[in-house]
Parts: sequence; C-alpha cells; structure tokens
Amino acid sequence: MTHRLLSTSLALLFLVAGMALAAGLPPDRPYVTFDEAKQDAMTPDMAIEKLKAGNRRFVEGNMHNRDLSAQAQRTASGQYPFAVVLSCLDSRSAPEIVFDQGVGDLFVARVAGNVISDDMLGSFEFATQVSGSKLIVVMGHSACGAVMGACDGVELGHLTGLLAKITPAVDATPVAADAQRNAGNAEFVEAVTEANAKLQVAEILRQSPIIKALVDEGHIKVVPAIHNLRTGEVQFL
Repeated sequence: MTHRLLSTSLALLFLVAGMALAAGLPPDRPYVTFDEAKQDAMTPDMAIEKLKAGNRRFVEGNMHNRDLSAQAQRTASGQYPFAVVLSCLDSRSAPEIVFDQGVGDLFVARVAGNVISDDMLGSFEFATQVSGSKLIVVMGHSACGAVMGACDGVELGHLTGLLAKITPAVDATPVAADAQRNAGNAEFVEAVTEANAKLQVAEILRQSPIIKALVDEGHIKVVPAIHNLRTGEVQFL
C-alpha cells in the first residue's frame, strides 16, 4: 500500500469513528469470544461483575458493537459460556441483550415465570458440571404476566401447572392488612416477583445435589436477580 493510500485510509477510519461519536454511537470495539482458558480463569464473582458491567452498558446505551456472524463462526467448533441465565419468556427481557453479551458467552433458558423443572435442572447441571459455567442467575422482571397470573389464581390449560410453581412465592409474601393480594396491587406483584426468583434459587439448590456440591465447593454461585423493564437495570438480590 502506498503512503498516500495508507494516509487516506487512516483519515477515512478516523472520520467514520468521529462521525459515530458525534452521533452518540459507541465506537467499534474488538471483542474476544470466550475460550476454555478464559472460562477456567473466571470466578463466580467475576462472572457477576461481567454481567453487571454489560447491564450498565445496556442501560447507558453504550453497548458493544458486535460482528455476530463472525462470533458465530468462531464458536462453531466449541463453546465456553461463563454463566447460565434462567429468565422469563417475556420478549422484553432477553438476557443476551440486557447483559450485552455475545455469541457463546451465556447459556440461556427461558420459561414463563422463570420457574425450574427437571429439564431445566438437567440443563443447568450440564452447563456447570460438564461445560464449566461459573454462575447461574435466576432473573425475573417487573410487570411479569406469569407472576400476575399466579397472584390472581389463573387457571388455563397447561399454564395452570406452571403458575402453581409460583404460588408458594405468592403465599409467602406478606401484605398490609388492608392491601389486596392480587395483580391489582403493583407492590404485591413486585414483592412476589422477587420472592419467586429467590424461591427458584432455593429449589435449584434443594433439588440438585450436583449444583449444591459445586456451590459448597466454591466453584459456582446461584443468585436471583430482577430486570426492571422501564429502566433496563438488573438488580442482583
């Protein structure tokens, strides 16, 4: 490449970067897909901090620019996700987006009400014991329709059995003597949402000796969290 052509190329590169900054867009950042060495070096606390940092970028509108096609190619021969996220089915609460993570970074399981099942437990055991993930996050979200349905005792086909898994959180959540114990009480719904996330964490540890042993040995953590749909912020409980 000639000196003039090189100078022109660099000038164009800086011009594009400057235009992106002027438009309020984050500049392109190199992104390294997780490999086995990076996963091995990750601790549970580091995994939590990585998710928190990604969520801050999401909230601030400063998310990484990613070449997802390139990441898909780099991970085609193997994956080393550092964390597992169990989240609700809600279309507005996608873990990869709210935590600003790329292809191959997270195992994600989704079901209405972020409740566990034998299939979920088996998936979590695979993700941690076999694949080396260091963290399991059970993430509920504000204004959760499944939680509201459980608060109102909704019965509808197969949904009835699913909502029954949230009922213990409904029953365990106190309210003032004159307050409603239904979906019309927004504060009650919020409290049940938090209680449900904590309950599902407790059930994971109770029902899976494999995961409980990994936690006791300090290899992983299992934590509850809540995603606020209005602010975008994820609060770890």
